[in-house]
Amino acid sequence: MKLSVSLMSLSRSVRDARRSGLLLLALLAATCSLPRVQAAEALPVELAIREVLAGSADRAALWDLPRWREELTAAYVARAYAPVWFSEGRPTRAAQLLLTELAGVSARGLIETDYDVQLLSQQLQEARDDAARAKVDVSLSVAAARLASDLHLGRVQPSEVGHDLDIPQPEFDVGPVVLTLAAASDVGAALNVIEPQLHHYALLKAMLLKYRQLAAMDLPTQLPPLPARSLKPGDEYQGAGQLRTLLTALGDLDAAAPPPTDPQRYDAALVAGVKSFQARHGLDTDGVLGQGSFTTLTTPMARRVQQIELSLERMRWLPPRLPTPPIIVNIPQFKTFAFRTTQDMAADILQMDVIVGSTFQSRRTPVFAADMSYVVLNPYWDIPRSIMRNELLPQMRADPAYAGRHGYEIVRGPGDDARAVPINEENMAALERGELRLRQRPGPRNALGRVKFMFPNRHNVYLHDTPSRGLFSRSQRAFSHGCIRVADPLALLEHVLRDDPTWNRQRIDEVLASGKPLRVNLKEKIRVYILYGTAMALEAGDIHFFNDIYGHDQRLVQRLETRRARTAAAQ
Repeated sequence: MKLSVSLMSLSRSVRDARRSGLLLLALLAATCSLPRVQAAEALPVELAIREVLAGSADRAALWDLPRWREELTAAYVARAYAPVWFSEGRPTRAAQLLLTELAGVSARGLIETDYDVQLLSQQLQEARDDAARAKVDVSLSVAAARLASDLHLGRVQPSEVGHDLDIPQPEFDVGPVVLTLAAASDVGAALNVIEPQLHHYALLKAMLLKYRQLAAMDLPTQLPPLPARSLKPGDEYQGAGQLRTLLTALGDLDAAAPPPTDPQRYDAALVAGVKSFQARHGLDTDGVLGQGSFTTLTTPMARRVQQIELSLERMRWLPPRLPTPPIIVNIPQFKTFAFRTTQDMAADILQMDVIVGSTFQSRRTPVFAADMSYVVLNPYWDIPRSIMRNELLPQMRADPAYAGRHGYEIVRGPGDDARAVPINEENMAALERGELRLRQRPGPRNALGRVKFMFPNRHNVYLHDTPSRGLFSRSQRAFSHGCIRVADPLALLEHVLRDDPTWNRQRIDEVLASGKPLRVNLKEKIRVYILYGTAMALEAGDIHFFNDIYGHDQRLVQRLETRRARTAAAQ
């Protein structure tokens, strides 16, 4: 806790000092635990550090110095260019601890080769003169800056993989952070403070260690082929023993269970283990081992490790702490989470199933963030132009009664009070030209159901009810045109109106029964995050994995590999 306060205070003091022109004094005060700087004539090592900082950065381990030059130079200026990671010509304990942390970044979901660990270790051992010490001192600061930024903000920007996550982040100045790490008695603990402080981030990081261990084991993920299209309870299966070993290692089968009476039989214990596995992977929990469950079950553990790493990366794109209770939709999980507090604990979250956009490129639900500002009860459905032209207008022309049966009307002008015009060929032609618009009246057939939740965004995506309830029984629910249908809209409505004493369930029911549209502005906006994560660790101690329905995992992998290739080329 002291470390967290120290780091926040340090960043705040630097930020305030920049505004008042007192950056030098702030850094001097904030780094008093580092080796004392002598107010005397500059020493050779200090001149060498100044030269390294001002150099072209074309030397190994300094390849991305330009990215941090301003912040690191300010930090070194505050110390009159004295070494940060050396004291009396010898590496400090913090320097050794930093190297240990850099060598173990895989436990944090990062890649060791991104941080020049072996080269830095060698340079530190061979630093015999001031020039060498200056070079390795700045190199360690650059590596620390890179690591701190990667842990706090992520290795790539969401926009680089096509996401619209423009999320305000607290100011993060790596100069003071590097000095804090250099002064820390426990560098690992200091890095923990830099990472997202979300409970489920910590749970997922713990699961990473478990799955790295599973990936290192000789698990039988290559099971013998199924004897038929599916394996049903009681069937004989020559891979039953291997299946039992795999399910036990994954935690879906009790290791203390008695041995089977028939080792080659798909018995009740194996069925229970498969059901547990299916539940953790978003599959139908029927205990039948069909092709879908079989493919998921035989996925290599290395892919599960990768899913955890990518999910950790995406969580770094979020604010390190939730400023207000948000609503989060996880697209591949087909689930929404409405937080009652800023603590991401299961007991504080309203959870429900959702239907998201289909896998067609034009219908995918985008990844973005926006603020929910109002809800509409008994909404009209303003039909998107693409749906109107490609799907509804042809049916309206083929069947004159089609529009009336489904509650569609052509209107002139914006707003719910727009005037309806006759449905005839002339107006349908004007509709096709974009001069009129098509909407669906409130009612039992309305595609938005009884309520829609609005968080204005450029994608025109929102949460809403639906009259088509049957699709919620599916385990894979990518069926919409991009908007998000919620399984229990009234529960979500009560949640978003919970701080408004003028609304209760009785009043909600009365308004819905009236059939008349009503807009309700929220007293406080609610941040909505539409996210994408294919791994989630739960408080119960297990982990769930989801299919990469839009291929976003693969795109993020490619972007990280491109970054790694540039790193290797620069080195």
